[in-house]
Amino acid sequence: MPDDILELADRLWRGEITSSEYHPVAHRRGLAEVRDGVAFLPSFGNVSAFATEDGLVLVDTGSSFVAAAVHDELRRWSGQRLNTAVYSHGHIDHTSGMPVWEAESAERGWPAPVVVAHEALPRRFDRYLLTTGYNEVINQRQFGARGLRWPTEYRYPDSTYSGELRLDVGGAAFRLRHEKGETDDHTVTWLAGRKVLCCGDLFIWASPNAGNPQKVQRYPREWAGALRRMAGLGAEYLLPGHGLPVVGADRIRQALGDTAEFLEALVDQTLEVMNRGGRLDDAIHSVRPPVGLEARPYLRPVYDEPEFIVRNIWRLYGGWWDGNPATLKPAPERALAAARAAQGHVGRARRLVLDPAAAARREAVLRVPVQSTSLGPALAAAAALVKTAEDEAKTVTEQLDEPEREAMRQAFGEGATGKGVAKAMRGMAGAMKDLEDRQKSRATRVKRDTLDGALLDLAAYYRDVLMVQLGVDIELANADHVADLRKLADRLLEATSPLAIRAQPRWRRSARPSP
Repeated sequence: MPDDILELADRLWRGEITSSEYHPVAHRRGLAEVRDGVAFLPSFGNVSAFATEDGLVLVDTGSSFVAAAVHDELRRWSGQRLNTAVYSHGHIDHTSGMPVWEAESAERGWPAPVVVAHEALPRRFDRYLLTTGYNEVINQRQFGARGLRWPTEYRYPDSTYSGELRLDVGGAAFRLRHEKGETDDHTVTWLAGRKVLCCGDLFIWASPNAGNPQKVQRYPREWAGALRRMAGLGAEYLLPGHGLPVVGADRIRQALGDTAEFLEALVDQTLEVMNRGGRLDDAIHSVRPPVGLEARPYLRPVYDEPEFIVRNIWRLYGGWWDGNPATLKPAPERALAAARAAQGHVGRARRLVLDPAAAARREAVLRVPVQSTSLGPALAAAAALVKTAEDEAKTVTEQLDEPEREAMRQAFGEGATGKGVAKAMRGMAGAMKDLEDRQKSRATRVKRDTLDGALLDLAAYYRDVLMVQLGVDIELANADHVADLRKLADRLLEATSPLAIRAQPRWRRSARPSP
């Protein structure tokens, strides 16, 4: 399969296929011997292997769920023991494959392999232990993996270094250098004798992952410096942490140089906006990569995007606030959603926030358009709305009616004795009848108001659907239901007569895979 991997890399470089078709963050089986004694395994977290006179050296060990497959693939290439593993950085898709190798060494009576990493890497593992639940949530969301469980045990390195380290194994001299970029614990591994460079995730055949919205701080300026230093090494084989190899000195210099220029431009433009007093919103909508670079096959925004990188740069140099006074101490999200949904009606917005029953009734109303796929469900939904209105009217009147009646009875002296009580009781009957009539009228008004509110909610909902269909850039009253709005917009477009104008929603035209 080596020809397949290297041929695929060449086709990707020449633009015959795209990184959307062969996404860099994906698992593919196979192994390519990129040159004598150097193997590359494309995986979810690539693994690079070097044969030496005293066993194998691995740069990264892959993910736990593919560790056995990676081991088996490498064993078909070499039977040498694992001498040393170098972690390019501490992400778990690069550091979770050691158990299978250590078990093999123990079973065969070999010396235990040694793990080497930068001195900042153990602190990352410590932080992961503090944020296990959070990491589960964000990675389930990012990768659509509902059952993903974040690890609570890590293979810490046996040996760490600070700036640079020369690692000699079996006659091969590996130069390890610390760099900051996607992480603060990156290690670049350079084997000058074979012209092979392992760059970790500093190059991944995509727009640099320098702005991932759910992850900790990235370092784009330092990242660009690392790329330029790597470009000056004269490597002929670049083995990245994700994506496929880059073969050829000229291609490597171009790929690393272009990526550095890409990041430098975003940093410089963002700092310019900050220094002239602009806000984050100004930077997001004005900062752009250099013309032509974003179209490079290895800089496509298939995993991260320039806009996200701008946000990260702002956070690094300017803190978390975007400069907008309205966002410094914002109202709760549910209050903002209620204000949009109430469309200016302060009393209704207050009820949506403070009364869970009112919020639940609105949610029931907004399910009607999605559920009304034919006449039968539509009629059932209408009946349910009427029933909801009746229930609300009953709830409101029950809370008010009896206290009002009790107050009237006390005012007329019910239960009292003495002169004039009988006459007062006779007068109360008429007053009570008048009160009950007013209460019935109020119940009718409440029922009508509830139905009117439901109809207004539905009108606003269908107005939002139309805005989505037309791609109009306007705040939606029901922005908290945008996924359902899009589904209904698609469904209604599909049901429209072929003679009707079919608008192409802006959100669909510009859609990209999520980071």
